[in-house]
Amino acid sequence: MMFRFSLYGFLKNQRYFEPFLYLAFLEKGLSYFEIGILVAIRFVSVNIWEVPSGALADLYGRRKAMVMAFAAYIVCFITLALFSPLPLLAAGMFFMGIGDAFRTGTHKAMILTWLEREGRAGEKTKVYGYTRSWSKVGSAVSALIAGTLVFMQGNYVSIFWFATIPYAIDLINLATYPAFLDVKRSGRVEMRGVLGHLKETWIRLLSHRETRTVIVEAMSFHGLYETCKDYLQPIVMAFALTAPFLAGIEGSKRTAVLIGIVYSLLHLLESVAARKSHTLSEKAGSDDRAATFIWAALAVVMLAMLPFLRGQALLPAIAGFVVLAILNNVFRPNVVSRLGGMTQENLRATVLSVESQAKAIFVMIVAPGLGWLVDHYGFMPIAVLGILVAGSMIVMRARSPVIAN
Repeated sequence: MMFRFSLYGFLKNQRYFEPFLYLAFLEKGLSYFEIGILVAIRFVSVNIWEVPSGALADLYGRRKAMVMAFAAYIVCFITLALFSPLPLLAAGMFFMGIGDAFRTGTHKAMILTWLEREGRAGEKTKVYGYTRSWSKVGSAVSALIAGTLVFMQGNYVSIFWFATIPYAIDLINLATYPAFLDVKRSGRVEMRGVLGHLKETWIRLLSHRETRTVIVEAMSFHGLYETCKDYLQPIVMAFALTAPFLAGIEGSKRTAVLIGIVYSLLHLLESVAARKSHTLSEKAGSDDRAATFIWAALAVVMLAMLPFLRGQALLPAIAGFVVLAILNNVFRPNVVSRLGGMTQENLRATVLSVESQAKAIFVMIVAPGLGWLVDHYGFMPIAVLGILVAGSMIVMRARSPVIAN
């Protein structure tokens, strides 16, 4: 199953449009504010579907939830490839949100179920970091393929079509997972069953300060990352247009070459970070102490990026985004491990979906405003937002005792 889990991650990250998503939207004539609206719509959809999807997965079958997720993704890719009007693009992003909602949390819960069945529950951080590292290897390969496709096609939009192929293969992979990973309850599918499951989960979350704290941290870190990460694309494009070593290559092809290289290296570094994330917890003595270090590192990175983004020092700014991605991939297994250790098995997919929903709330509130600020003030507001988030979490953690885990 480790191979199947890793294959899932490798294939689901074959999103050939992802390193060029903002550039594809700019090519369609959108402003950063409109792009922020589309990103917010995606996460509004996640927010609508996230917790019900996790409850349905726990109650009636996780494999079915994952198959539904990948079907929604394929609909999204086709819509984004075919249309340019903002309302139709919004519909495509809504389907992407459905896919995200039925996927996130659910697959992690399947991995944790397998670990418990194999008697390896103590390896949560290590195993999830390993499978996540294969996801990032997939992203690195995807970036190279995407750069090649854009170089050959001469535009950013056509690569939406190519992403449907690996997603169809992954749909088959998921549909043939072992039945015991479903961990579903018996009985008819009734809404009151879903609502009862949700009520049970929310009561558990609200009554435990430690779980609430971890969810706030996850919402803040991953919400910040999702809101900011794709602004790397126009920064790389701006650098590509002025880089002397690319002077002999045509404009869009120049961007394709540099983005392919940058994102491939970025994802390889993310892969190493995810695979080695457990070592930070081991050296720190617990996942919680490791999280303290990660928040401090984020604050330093954002403070360092502020003058670079303000002064249009593009190469150091690109390096800052790379470090941000690395920290995100160290922090993600940390969060999953902490939440997994705090919740009962039959509530796990729902709790992890609640965590993902919290991230969606952050993005749908912040993304349009950040887009408007970037339209009017350049990229500096990205660093300001990061400083505010990191500072707030450091203060919050300083007021709370360390949670041993």
